[in-house]
Amino acid sequence: MSPIPTPAQSQRIAPAATSPDLLRNFCIIAHIDHGKSTLADRMLQLTGVVDSRAMRAQYLDRMDIERERGITIKSQAVRMPWAVEDAAGTLVPYALNMIDTPGHVDFTYEVSRSLAACEGAVLLVDAAQGIEAQTLANLYLALENNLQIIPVLNKIDLPAAQPEKYAEELANLIGGDPEDCLKVSGKTGEGVEALLDRIVQLVPAPVGNPGAETRAMIFDSVYDTYRGVVTYVRVVDGDLNPRERITMMSTKASHELLEIGVISPEPVPTKGLGVGEVGYLITGVKDVRQSKVGDTVTKQHRPAAEALGGYSDPKPMVFSGLYPIDGSDYPALRDALDKLKLNDAALNYEPETSVALGFGFRVGFLGLLHLEIIRERLEREFGLDLISTAPNVIYEVTMEDRSEVLVTNPSEFPGGKIREVREPVVKATILAPTEFVGAIMELCQTRRGDMQGMDYLSEDRVEMRYHLPLAEIVFDFFDQLKSKTRGYASLDYEPIGDQAADLVKVDILLQSEQVDAFSAIVHKEKAYAYGLMMAGKLKDLIPRQQFEVPIQAAIGSRIIARETIRAMRKDVLAKCYGGDITRKRKLLEKQKEGKKRMKTIGRVDVPQEAFIAALSSDAAPAKDKDAKKK
Repeated sequence: MSPIPTPAQSQRIAPAATSPDLLRNFCIIAHIDHGKSTLADRMLQLTGVVDSRAMRAQYLDRMDIERERGITIKSQAVRMPWAVEDAAGTLVPYALNMIDTPGHVDFTYEVSRSLAACEGAVLLVDAAQGIEAQTLANLYLALENNLQIIPVLNKIDLPAAQPEKYAEELANLIGGDPEDCLKVSGKTGEGVEALLDRIVQLVPAPVGNPGAETRAMIFDSVYDTYRGVVTYVRVVDGDLNPRERITMMSTKASHELLEIGVISPEPVPTKGLGVGEVGYLITGVKDVRQSKVGDTVTKQHRPAAEALGGYSDPKPMVFSGLYPIDGSDYPALRDALDKLKLNDAALNYEPETSVALGFGFRVGFLGLLHLEIIRERLEREFGLDLISTAPNVIYEVTMEDRSEVLVTNPSEFPGGKIREVREPVVKATILAPTEFVGAIMELCQTRRGDMQGMDYLSEDRVEMRYHLPLAEIVFDFFDQLKSKTRGYASLDYEPIGDQAADLVKVDILLQSEQVDAFSAIVHKEKAYAYGLMMAGKLKDLIPRQQFEVPIQAAIGSRIIARETIRAMRKDVLAKCYGGDITRKRKLLEKQKEGKKRMKTIGRVDVPQEAFIAALSSDAAPAKDKDAKKK
């Protein structure tokens, strides 16, 4: 734990002025697990906004899931005072608005929204691991937003740290001298004071017109049970004051401002927000649809003529169906998704029904981790029990008559003559030690990857670029990559369009009846393996019936795999003690006839547990839970 501020440092945490010239808005960007949240902890302590008694590790990670997994899921904005000496030796009080951002590729949209609210970015690199895939991705995002980049090497206190080596790597990447890279330790607090001074010195002050019509950008919002929707804004022009009436420019909704303030790091009410300031608004509104991320807030009596640019809508990469196990929970699931969308603008969903699973929602996610986090939040925060169907992507199917069908669910895949099927493709960037090049190439080739190039960043680090079908990486590609490279590889990907592919729909038939929930769209070469796997899985999961049940995997009308669930049989010969063989044969024939009749009129009910086990995208974690119980 970092020591408390010294008396000399305490003089530098005087209350900050709110003139735009004395504001500095910046965020921390880095690869996952490079120490963003720990560095933010030291800044909070050093600037005095959190005292040593209230301090805890990863202070800004508020959700239980974030603390359990050790990752940041939500960006968190916090205001900190910091005083710096001017040329005359006088301490000038500044206000630093810091946003701690997530590092995982699935939460890039959170990072992009945070960057739009800042003028500078601290690019953090682990001094023991060097530049990783998301380091590059987030750097390019910051450069696109014309942000001032401050390169920083973290974890210099580690025995394995190589600050000189990675300072040179970082300087080559962004252009500059290795001496410009600040060396800090988020754990001990070494170098953090110099970093805060560098932020004040290099990050430009926000630009805006205090006398113009008010325009403030909504960059985040949360739902509070008692206070309603809490909206986080960054003021671009004009000002906002309590008890004024404001208007949301896209929804035209009008509200009275009940409370306005800054996050430091707990909500602190203020008398208003001026140009460049970041803060929160509370209007008491309970309708979650009236506060949209990217909307512009203006005053009702003097509205702005033109809204701010907003954010580009995120495109869902992976789709999965979410269904309540208890059908009566459907309204509760709808309300829960509405409230969660307020907190996660990247969430997309629409109602859908399944013959097997009932009413639910087709939900679009940015990746598998995003899917896992959303499902876990729905179950924890709203007390829901859910089934999630196997994740899949969007396909564009062109029929023989040139008509086009958009397929987000295998059950929507059209029958008849198909001219072409197109699937989404991503550009994947993989960074890894050079010794694993062969293993990575082999993995990418089995996933239908097309190599685009390879660059050596240094003697022992390589960057590989591939074009891969998105459907091939949404399941277990990242896990496989990690296991083949002993955890050293990092992955980043972005959509680049689509390509034609030889894809087919595999249907699962139970006693010649199609079960839509088990259908999947796969590459022709992998169709047999999928059919065999699903048929074998269902054979183990579905209980035996009074009659024989065939499980078949089919492409169109062609059966490609089959398993049979044997019928339960009563021992009809138990009462026969010797005697003529014809009597036994007669009893067996009678039983056989009964089974045949039962097969023609009987239907198979798949138990809910079998659906959960066969469709769950988290079959592996379930086994881990059972192991822990033992």
